[in-house]
Amino acid sequence: MGLISRVEVRNLFSIKSGMAEFFTPQSSHETMLVQVAGGANDDLFVHHFQTDQLLVVRGSFVLVILQNRKYDYIGLSDRKPAVVKIPRGIPHAAINFSDEPCLMVNAVLRHGGTDERDYRPLPRPFPYDLDAARAALEALDYPICA
Repeated sequence: MGLISRVEVRNLFSIKSGMAEFFTPQSSHETMLVQVAGGANDDLFVHHFQTDQLLVVRGSFVLVILQNRKYDYIGLSDRKPAVVKIPRGIPHAAINFSDEPCLMVNAVLRHGGTDERDYRPLPRPFPYDLDAARAALEALDYPICA
């Protein structure tokens, strides 16, 4: 039986030196800066040959994960540095309840070339539970605008 891939959330550790604070580095093949627009409520998509490692550096958003025929909602913000690792093959989306964009770094791990299907929207099997999504963000003590 093969291993089942799952999303992981890891809090980052830091070391302070003077006025600077250095956080746990992330290994990657490629690093992208990603912006989720204010008010975004995206459709699902999936990567076939990459693992995303997301770290919010400004703002907040809710990561929506579809696994085992249900949605999981993960609140992420710049106030609680954490990396969420999304293995290939897991449908995911973003909801940004704020009017302000959310900025994050994606330390991508490549498992092959890009696939033309990677950014094609997938139909939602059922609507998102926006109350559950808001609760995931509120659990971080992050103010929600909307």
